[in-house]
Amino acid sequence: MIQYSHHVVGGGADFYAAVDRMGLEGMVSKRPDSVYRSGDTEAWLKIKCYEEIEYEVAGVQRKPGSAPLALMATRDAERRYVGSANIALTKAMRERLYQRVQEGKGAPPKVIGKTTGEWIKPSLVGRVKTLKREDKLRHATLRVIREE
Repeated sequence: MIQYSHHVVGGGADFYAAVDRMGLEGMVSKRPDSVYRSGDTEAWLKIKCYEEIEYEVAGVQRKPGSAPLALMATRDAERRYVGSANIALTKAMRERLYQRVQEGKGAPPKVIGKTTGEWIKPSLVGRVKTLKREDKLRHATLRVIREE
């Protein structure tokens, strides 16, 4: 749903904070003298609202020619697959994650639409930055991992 508001000049940080509190996906900021043009432009910017949530790192998906993805699941007894996240970890954390992949296989999460992946035993918790208020991960990045 798109919700149009009156133009607000200045105070972008305060306006963004209000958008975030209201639970909206984000806001559009634009130059006052610009007209809408389709495609990416610096005159119109979509600023999205994100949150960081902890999930279980359930596995890794690696495909030739693509960046690897972390496969994430809920940390409860249901262990539900919630999606994939780009891996943006320090070198030491990346090495720890890939060591887990090499150590042994784990079972995939119970509910999954994805069949490809190198599943690991539940032992790592990852902090994921993702769009707010979504059931599945969207525009997600794995930022930190720790032992369970």
